[in-house]
Amino acid sequence: MPGDAAFEIFLMATPGLEPELCAEVAARGFRAPKQMVGGVIITGSWRDVWRANLELRGCGRVLARIGSFRALHLAQLDRRARKFPWGEYLRKTVPVHVEASCARSRIYHSEAAAQRIGRAISEELGAPVSAEAGLIIKARIEDDLCTLSIDTSGEALHKRGYKQGIGKAPMRETMAALFLRACGFNGAEPVLDPMCGSGTFVIEAAEITAGLDPGRDRRFAFEDLVSFDAAQWQALRQKTSPTRPALTFWGSDRDAGAIRMAEENANRGGVSAFTRFSCQPISVLSPPEGPAGLVIVNPPYGTRIGDKRPLFALYGALGEVLRTRFSGWRVGIITTEAVLARATGLPFLPPGPSVLHGGLKIRIYRTEKLA
Repeated sequence: MPGDAAFEIFLMATPGLEPELCAEVAARGFRAPKQMVGGVIITGSWRDVWRANLELRGCGRVLARIGSFRALHLAQLDRRARKFPWGEYLRKTVPVHVEASCARSRIYHSEAAAQRIGRAISEELGAPVSAEAGLIIKARIEDDLCTLSIDTSGEALHKRGYKQGIGKAPMRETMAALFLRACGFNGAEPVLDPMCGSGTFVIEAAEITAGLDPGRDRRFAFEDLVSFDAAQWQALRQKTSPTRPALTFWGSDRDAGAIRMAEENANRGGVSAFTRFSCQPISVLSPPEGPAGLVIVNPPYGTRIGDKRPLFALYGALGEVLRTRFSGWRVGIITTEAVLARATGLPFLPPGPSVLHGGLKIRIYRTEKLA
């Protein structure tokens, strides 16, 4: 197996949802995950890097920490970057891009630092350096220590490969997966989203229950590294056999265009057989036949798509429908302000931590099973 030696791997999380990502990492069998600000750290091999990219639903990117050295000034950074064994990781034929950040260090010019490291790679290894390259080397210079990482994901991991249609205020799939986990969803119950937009929550829940890997239909940057083994990767991708769930996952929205996008996304994602979408307002919402489960919804909130004053009636109507018709169901509502959540009249538990989304701070408000 290539790259059996263990090294540090950083799994990026949406700030505020690190505990949920850490729980997912542990549940997927990665060894000794350690939660920190902005993500989770594990120690593993290149196979673990591949598996994290393929399997983790809540992770935004997977960074492989490949080395570190002290650098007190740019000339020293240049010398030590030239001595670094780039050929153990990078192919001469694959373009790379270098990004740098500096904090509490005598080297404070991040652009100059990135240029020095890029020049070292170009002149010592012979690999082309380009701002448009898909393979990114990240250098973090903190307290005069330069830590080098490879972004092994390429495109951010919320890009599952199936979603071509998106609504006007979309939620990333990675964030949706972690909010589902925060609500206690484990794939054993139906999920209903009455303002589903392009279907993110519904499709994520369906994929979780079906055992579909989120990265099954896309390419990753690690496929361009020296450590990559195509046969081993293919075997890893084929290790699980998805099953068709006995459950159905439900979405509705008053926007017919959004419903069309959701249906198309579900079809491309391979979950159309056990998802159902309908164009309808909240007022006619009723529980589907079968067991109770989770209602999760990301309603409009004023600063996202306009003034929030007209939203109190919407939240009130949503709460009335859920309180009177959804006995036995749990509810999770994502919004920006407690006053909007309170307008539902639902018996919420203490809210979750604030989470950055589109420049706004949002929280999830959850209930136990409704009476």
